[in-house]
Amino acid sequence: MRFVGALIGIGLAVQAAEMKPYEMDWKNNSGGLVDISFLLEPPAGRGGFIRAKDGHLVKPDGRRFRIWGVNFTAAACTPSKEDTPVVAAHLTRFGLNCVRFHFLDRTAPNGLVDAARDDARALDPAQLDRLDFFIAELKRRGIYTNLNLNVGRTYKAGDGVRDFELLGFAKALTYFDARLLELQREYARQLLTHYNPYTKAEYRNEAAVAIVELVNENSIVESWFSNRLLGKATRKNPGTWTDIPASYEEALTAKYHAWLKQRGEPPVPRLRREEFAAAPRERFHTEAAFYMEMEERYFQSMYAYLKKELGVKPLVVGTSDHNHGASGYPLLHSTAKLDVVDGHVYWQHPRYTEDAATGRRTGFEIRNTPMVEDPFNSTVVELSRSAVAGKPYTVSEVNHPFPAEHAAEGIPILAAYAAFQDWDGIFWYTFEHFVPAKWGARQPGHFELRPDPVKMTQLAAGALVFLRADVRPALKTLTRTYSLEQVVESLRLPRTERPYFTPGFPLSLPLRHAVRIAGFASPVHGQFPAQEPLPLVSDTGELTWDQGWVTIQSPRAQGLIGRVSQKGRALENLSAEVENGFCAITLTSLDGAPLARSARMLLTTGARVANSGMEWNEKRTSLTNWGTAPTVIEPVTGAVLLRNLAGARKVEALPLDSAARPLGQPIAAQRTVAGWRIRLGTPATPWYLIRVGR
Repeated sequence: MRFVGALIGIGLAVQAAEMKPYEMDWKNNSGGLVDISFLLEPPAGRGGFIRAKDGHLVKPDGRRFRIWGVNFTAAACTPSKEDTPVVAAHLTRFGLNCVRFHFLDRTAPNGLVDAARDDARALDPAQLDRLDFFIAELKRRGIYTNLNLNVGRTYKAGDGVRDFELLGFAKALTYFDARLLELQREYARQLLTHYNPYTKAEYRNEAAVAIVELVNENSIVESWFSNRLLGKATRKNPGTWTDIPASYEEALTAKYHAWLKQRGEPPVPRLRREEFAAAPRERFHTEAAFYMEMEERYFQSMYAYLKKELGVKPLVVGTSDHNHGASGYPLLHSTAKLDVVDGHVYWQHPRYTEDAATGRRTGFEIRNTPMVEDPFNSTVVELSRSAVAGKPYTVSEVNHPFPAEHAAEGIPILAAYAAFQDWDGIFWYTFEHFVPAKWGARQPGHFELRPDPVKMTQLAAGALVFLRADVRPALKTLTRTYSLEQVVESLRLPRTERPYFTPGFPLSLPLRHAVRIAGFASPVHGQFPAQEPLPLVSDTGELTWDQGWVTIQSPRAQGLIGRVSQKGRALENLSAEVENGFCAITLTSLDGAPLARSARMLLTTGARVANSGMEWNEKRTSLTNWGTAPTVIEPVTGAVLLRNLAGARKVEALPLDSAARPLGQPIAAQRTVAGWRIRLGTPATPWYLIRVGR
């Protein structure tokens, strides 16, 4: 009852809080009092290419390189030349040092593919020119690029693709169909050998391109265990997650039977998901081996094509470990042989409802509960399963999707634990889907960060925590190994074993130590440590996760996240007396000095974000009205106490507007026996500049 009561209390507090307008102005980028661009080293690619060394990303001189980035999706990848410099400057202010260009393979104006042709085999020159200019402007400011190849490509009559209208994004088919494999290579050649006139280099030779990704969230093993290889697809333009058409099912089965014949085995029908549990071991492992070999052959052949035939110098990622409702180890077994391992996770991704006849989306549902209440299913724990010893690890998609009412927890928690786990990169999904001409002061969908006042200001604080390594890496790294037997059998484990699908593995472990996979064909790992109860303290002593709250306490960064209003969580330099039922408060040094001696600090205070007039359903699990502009925030009200500020004679907080300019008059801190007390909430803002006079 403690858990249920806590959630009811949070819900009541959330509904009672008054929302206030606060708009993010992306065009206003000069003269701000907080600018995190000092973390970037322009131009991107100075001195050579980002490379992998000793399991991490490094710069040409051997220094560690971490990515704190965002996605740009579809039309957002090609802003006008008038808007591009402004957008690039906006990103630098928040310490973002890499952009992942996603869905470039869509038809113009949403991507690079020429819309005027009856095929999808040519790139639109005007779209390419805008992308080139954008990448050059990013490079000039120290922002790297991640180029995605096959993401959401669809096909036309002139492509010579069988049943082209039934394929959707052709997931799984891209691994084995000869025509689709040919077209992937053609597209890769067109894009990666394209000469950017603004950077004076082809993309295969462009040092500002840090990473190239082969396919997005695409695995034939996943399609197998998700029952998407049945050959039942009959709907035109079915979208992302769809079964394959009958002709491709027949071709896949023929390939399987030919493969069995080569091994001296008789043909047998391919298994469906519902047959996994009862299938004899030999039959199940044989079919799994067929798909795993197909995946590995694809990744190795595409990698060789890029590296040897095209001469691509940037690092290459295969695809992400993205489905945490099932095992990802068969996929990781293949992708870990490339340059970088990658993962995707969303906290409570919306579940979409569709019209059965048309396939059109009719609505969504989310659980809308806080991650701090569910640490063992958190984004931290789910993402941690994929990291492999000896390989850099990036997270190229992650978010707490809108309109989740506890989304303020997401960025500060992941920034801290990603630094603790010593990962190499985070790309938040997504900055925008649309061109700047369509950017308004309203949340248009579930994933856009650009209009979100809390997430954007938290990105600035998170850049300091992660890029500057304000949270120390774990003192101990615990590794685990899997035999090939375990890798395959993990596919038959029940969902109760999620997200690790490793019986006996304590989900408390990633919150205490760093974790890595040491091998996929090694002797089976023996005993794991016992599951530990909450609260869980990191082995560095800097992070604590208890039921309903997380704290960060390092010399240069501290945070209180979750049920902050409960007393007794005073940190070395920060405590709070707030009225909000749920919020996230972080304090980070801007001048690099420990908080105790810092003269300039960034204070972020995040709670709910919404659109004006937005309306929930009765259960607060979906929206009945998305609302209008402007965005509104729930101000964090009450006070924070800044403690143990050595030699401080005067402390003041400057409320900031979205351009980090003063929003009203400075707030003088009141000196008390316990520290310097700063009132919050008026004016409404999610961030403050703290100035300390000594």
